[in-house]
Amino acid sequence: MGTQQVLSNQESLRLQYALRHRAQELGWRDADIEVIDADLGRSGATSTWREGFKDLIARVTLGEVGIILSYEVTRLARNCSDWYPLLDLCGYRRCLIGDRDGVYDPGTANGRLLLGLKGTISEVELHTLRGRLTAGLLSKAERGELVQGLPMGLVRDTHGTVMKHPDREVQERISLVFAEFLDLGSAGKVLRCFRDRGLTLPRLDRFGEVVWRTPTDGMIAGVLKNPAYAGAFVYGRTRSCETTYASGKPVTGRCPMSEWKVIVKDRYPAYIGWAEFERIQAMLRDNHAEYSRNQTRGVPRDGAALLQGSVWCGLCGHKMTVQYKGCSRYVCNFLVRSTG
Repeated sequence: MGTQQVLSNQESLRLQYALRHRAQELGWRDADIEVIDADLGRSGATSTWREGFKDLIARVTLGEVGIILSYEVTRLARNCSDWYPLLDLCGYRRCLIGDRDGVYDPGTANGRLLLGLKGTISEVELHTLRGRLTAGLLSKAERGELVQGLPMGLVRDTHGTVMKHPDREVQERISLVFAEFLDLGSAGKVLRCFRDRGLTLPRLDRFGEVVWRTPTDGMIAGVLKNPAYAGAFVYGRTRSCETTYASGKPVTGRCPMSEWKVIVKDRYPAYIGWAEFERIQAMLRDNHAEYSRNQTRGVPRDGAALLQGSVWCGLCGHKMTVQYKGCSRYVCNFLVRSTG
């Protein structure tokens, strides 16, 4: 269950701890009963971070468990890839499984059939709940009513209405980023322009207060690529990739504009028009394509340098490029590009 459920649904929590009395009614001595509650607040969709479930599996494997009691057997796992191995272990080790409906023996055909059906229904139920939540969320997003975090320069009043930041200097600095980009045609040139003029960009600290920071290429690009500045509510700008982090969380990547799920225009007060925003995105794509063609490693190319694409800067740790001007040399441009 989620953390909010643990805090608010106390009746369910009491029923789970009451299983000790259920075990006593079945004839188990109090000294032989142990409550495993390490997984409170964790979803049963996967066993990756469920230390209590892993501990239970280990004890069943060693033959230390005679019966597993749960408020509902579906609470043990909502994933058949975790559920059926547990049934196999319990059947092999003669360990019973019980809930409020009865006690089952996974070592018998009838017991395994009933537990298998419960496990399958539990997994389907999880997908059904997710589907309902996702459908409701998409419906709200299609109306532009889904509450999202706003970028710097846009705020909500006490009634929830989105408006521009009341500080005129914040408004003018964000507008200047767009004006300079349309004039200069490059995020790097905008960065150098801000640095040369000693200009900073507004940011929000962790307390929600406006602070002024020295701009970086990421900050400039974040302003230029955010459709909220064009007055549009957008949902589905990212998608999960096939790869995952070590924690098991899927890696997310940005989708091209043509694949954004929901776009509701004229939802917020705009700093630029939608046509200008599309023009800026096209310019950024062209600039990025040129950068990728010239500075990623790719296939070996002609040139006297032997270590092209293989040399990394010892100071900042980023890949160095090859420069041919009278001789071959390796140059690190990361700090110039990112911070000017």
